[in-house]
Amino acid sequence: MTVIVKGDFLKKQNFLKGSLILMLSAAAAKALGALFKIPLTNLLGGVGMSYFSCAYSLFMPVYALTVTGLSSAVARMTAQSIALGMYKNAKKVRSTALILFSAVGLVGSAVTFLLSKSFSVYSAGSTEASLAVAMISPSVFFGCIMSVERGYYEGMSNMYPTAVSQVIEGVVKVTAGLFLCGYVTRHSSEIMVYFPEITDTRAIAAAAGILGVTLSSVGATLFFGIMRIFGKNILSDGENTVMKRREIARELTINAVPTGISAVVTNLTALIDMWTVIGCISHFGSRINVPDGISEKEMPDFVYGSFAGIALTVFNLVPSVTNMLGKGVLPCVTEAWESRDIKSLSENSMQALLASAVIAVPSAFGIAVLAPEILGFLFPKQTDETAICINALRLLMPGMICLCVSFPLFSMLQAIGKAALPMKIMILGTVIKLVGNIILIPLISVDGAALSTSLCYAVILAVSLKLYIKHSGISLKIKSFVGIFYAGAMCAGSAYLVSGITQRLGMSRLGVLVLSVAVGGIIYLTVLAVCGSDIRRSGKPAFE
Repeated sequence: MTVIVKGDFLKKQNFLKGSLILMLSAAAAKALGALFKIPLTNLLGGVGMSYFSCAYSLFMPVYALTVTGLSSAVARMTAQSIALGMYKNAKKVRSTALILFSAVGLVGSAVTFLLSKSFSVYSAGSTEASLAVAMISPSVFFGCIMSVERGYYEGMSNMYPTAVSQVIEGVVKVTAGLFLCGYVTRHSSEIMVYFPEITDTRAIAAAAGILGVTLSSVGATLFFGIMRIFGKNILSDGENTVMKRREIARELTINAVPTGISAVVTNLTALIDMWTVIGCISHFGSRINVPDGISEKEMPDFVYGSFAGIALTVFNLVPSVTNMLGKGVLPCVTEAWESRDIKSLSENSMQALLASAVIAVPSAFGIAVLAPEILGFLFPKQTDETAICINALRLLMPGMICLCVSFPLFSMLQAIGKAALPMKIMILGTVIKLVGNIILIPLISVDGAALSTSLCYAVILAVSLKLYIKHSGISLKIKSFVGIFYAGAMCAGSAYLVSGITQRLGMSRLGVLVLSVAVGGIIYLTVLAVCGSDIRRSGKPAFE
C-alpha cells in the first residue's frame, strides 16, 4: 500500500525537508510581518499600538481555540489514517473537519464581534479599541477553514500548501494593512465623520491596520479553494475502511479541544500582560520618565503598547519559525508511534529538539547582546518606546529559548495521544506568569512582565520534557545540547566585541549590526562544527 503522488508540489516529504520548507516559509512570513509591524508601530506610536494590541489580545485566544487545535488534530488523524493505509478515511477526515469547524469558526467570529465593545471598555477603559476588535473578528471563520486544509496536507507530510499559504498571508497583510492604515492616517479628518463614537484618530488607524490581518486570512483561504478546484487527487488504493462521521468528529474534537485550550492559555499571557501592565502601572506608577507628548493618563497605555508592539514583536520572531518544527515532526512521530517503532520515534524526537535549540540559542544570545542596535535599527523613529524595551527584551530571551524547544514537545505529546497534557502544562505556566507579573511589575515596571515570561516558559519546558520522556519511553542525549549553548555563548561574545569596536570606529547603525551578526554567525557555526560531533550523531538519521 503506497501513497500515489503526482507532481513535486504534492510530494510527501520527510521530517527534515518538510520542516525546512515550513521554517523557510515561516521566516518569509515573519519577515513580511516585520515589514508590517515595524512601519505600523512608526505610524501609530505607543498609544496607537495599544489599541492594535488590545484587539489582537482578544483575537488571539479566540483564534487559538478555534484554529490552532484544528490543524494539529486534522494532521494527526490524517497521518494515522495514511499510516494504516486508510486513504479514503483521510479524505473523510478532511470533509468532516470542514463541516464541523466551519460552524465553529462562525460562532468564534460572532463572539469576537459581539464582545468588541465590552472587551475594549474592560481592558482599555474606553471603547476606542472596539472598532479594531470588530475588524478582526471574521479572521476566526476563515482561519478555521484554512487550518483544516493545512492540517490535511501536513498529515500527509506535504508542507508545500501550508508554506505557500503562509507567504500569501504575509504579503496580503503587509500590502493591505499598511495601505489602509496609511490611508486613514492621511485622511483622518474625513474618516472620523463616519465614527462619531471614537475620538482618537489612532484608534481608527489601528482598526485599519487590523483589517489587513483579516484580509490576509481571506487570501490564504482562497488559495486552498483554488487548490481544491484545480488540484489533483493524490491518494489512491489502500484500505476501503472508513470511520463514521460521528466517530471522526468525536476524535477530532478530543484532539482539537485540549490543543486549542492549551493554545488559548498560551495567548492568555498576552492578556495577562495587557491587564497587569496597564493596571499595575496605573496604580503603582511606571518608574519611567514620561516622554514628551505623552500625558500621565496615557502613560500605562504607552508602556504597554511599547512592550507589546516592540519587545514582544521581536521576541515572537524566532518561536514562530521553530513552531514549524512541531508541524513537521508530528506526522513522523505519529507514524512511528502507531507502528511502535521506538528507534524512529527517538531519532525524530531528538532531531526536532536539537533543531529547535540550534536555531533558538544563538538567536536569543545575539538579540540579548545586540538589543539596543536591533531595536534602534528596526524602530528608528520610536526612541522613547525602544528605550523602555531594551532591558525587557533581554529578560525575554531565556524564555524565548524555552518556548522554541517547547513547541515541538507539544506536537510530539499530541502525536503519542497525550493531547491534554500541553493544556495542563500551559495552565501551570500561566499561573506562574500571572503571579510573577503581579509581584514583579510594581517592583521593576515592565521588566517584571518580561522576567515572569521567561520563568513561565522555563517551567513549561521542564515539565513538558519530563512528561514526554515518561510517556514515550524514549531517552534523550542531553549532552548534545551543551555544545549548542557553548557555541551560542561564543557567538554572543564575538558579536558584542565587534559591536563595541565598530561603534568606536564610527560605523553606521546598519553597518554595526550587519558586521556583528555576520561575525557572530561565523563563530557560532565554526564552534558548532568543531565541538558538535555529538549533535551530528544524534541527528544523523534525520539528515540522511
